[in-house]
Amino acid sequence: MKKFTDFGLNETLLDALFYMNFEEATEIQEKAIPTILEGKDLIGCAQTGTGKTAAFVLPTLNQVAEEESDGVQVLILCPTRELAIQIEQQIQGIAYFTNASCYAVYGGGDGVSWEGEADALKGGADIIVATPGRLLAHIARGYVKFDTVKHLILDEADRMLDIGFFDDIIKIIKQLPEERQSLMFSATMAPKIRQLAKQILKDPEEISVAISKPAEGVTQKVIMAHEEQKVKLVQHVLGDKDDFNSII
Repeated sequence: MKKFTDFGLNETLLDALFYMNFEEATEIQEKAIPTILEGKDLIGCAQTGTGKTAAFVLPTLNQVAEEESDGVQVLILCPTRELAIQIEQQIQGIAYFTNASCYAVYGGGDGVSWEGEADALKGGADIIVATPGRLLAHIARGYVKFDTVKHLILDEADRMLDIGFFDDIIKIIKQLPEERQSLMFSATMAPKIRQLAKQILKDPEEISVAISKPAEGVTQKVIMAHEEQKVKLVQHVLGDKDDFNSII
């Protein structure tokens, strides 16, 4: 297994990884990082929990950290606000010692958050993480300029298509420069994913990581409960066994 120091990454990124106690790359990171650093398009099949976010964040941040730009350089599209926030937080951690800035654009906020998103989209952030619907709402206002974007990343592309974002994604991509690096990550390689990949990727490298399985001897159990029952249910489960070796 490779260490992050083996990839030739910027020292500022390695410093952040050191303080985050990240030393060895996961399988998806080991496969994806060199390809992305070479500037190639990529389609990766990997589930949540494999380290795929860092697999695309590290190499793209490496290029952002070494280049100067007056606009958005990286656009990351994802299906939900929760994932957008999660990706933004991970980017901020890895980019801590760099001058790169990141902003998440997602729905459900107030007028203040809209103004902050608008400022970031006008050139106040190097990296934008966005849900397609919210981003299109900003694009419709006419002030979004993506002519400086060099990297497009679609995370959890299968979920975005399941939600019905196919047309929205295509509309957004039409706003981007033709010359760019495009990356797509998905938990599955269904025909609809292949169709989208053909439309936005150019001669992509394809990588995949085997689906992880629970360790033998581990029993998984789901208990359905109403919100008001959950605390009492947890107390009951915890008090039911003296030798409690479980994760809730």
